[in-house]
Amino acid sequence: MSNTVVPSVSVPSRTEAVLDALKHAILTGGLPPGQPLIENDLAAQLGVSKTPVREALKTLAGAGLVTMSPYKGAMVRTVDDALAHSVYDIRLLLEPEAVRRAVVSGATAASHRTAAADALDRADACTDRADRSLANREFHRALYLGCGNDLMVGILDGLRDQTALVSAVVWNRTPSWEQEAAEHRAILDAVLAGAADRAAVLLREHIAAFVERNFSPGPRTAQ
Repeated sequence: MSNTVVPSVSVPSRTEAVLDALKHAILTGGLPPGQPLIENDLAAQLGVSKTPVREALKTLAGAGLVTMSPYKGAMVRTVDDALAHSVYDIRLLLEPEAVRRAVVSGATAASHRTAAADALDRADACTDRADRSLANREFHRALYLGCGNDLMVGILDGLRDQTALVSAVVWNRTPSWEQEAAEHRAILDAVLAGAADRAAVLLREHIAAFVERNFSPGPRTAQ
């Protein structure tokens, strides 16, 4: 394994620092899909013991960024058509409705709307793929957070890292964030205008178009 994949860390919260370093490396391609994650090597690179590395890998596995096998060990999750459709099918089913409900209830007003706009501004200013992808995820979350259904929010939150991974892999081969940024602005305009149904339609089209542009057709349409 290369000794320049991730930077060394020296902070009190070692597990959190290791987690952040590994997640950033995964989302920027420093640790590409399919890359074996060997605890001893990562611990040496990061300047820590194996324990925080092991705990970070467990957390990343729970977030869907890492797969763990008793035979093959840990590795960065491979992004394929099946993963993309699994993640985005769920988003298509839940996220437009969550945003519609949030707009109808008025819960996207004030702080949530400000958070969404701020996230878009950060995404536009990012030069780092990982930071841009995570800022985009914050934008989406700010819009659905006020839907009034904690279970729905929890399911969508659980997909955030996997969505970021899919986006980062796609952008590595076909940069498309400018188009997606324009779609985000149109969605936010609809939200700010209180046009709940319009916002839901634009969001559904945005999610579906990303998959259609970048992955082969799934076993069923997600409309």
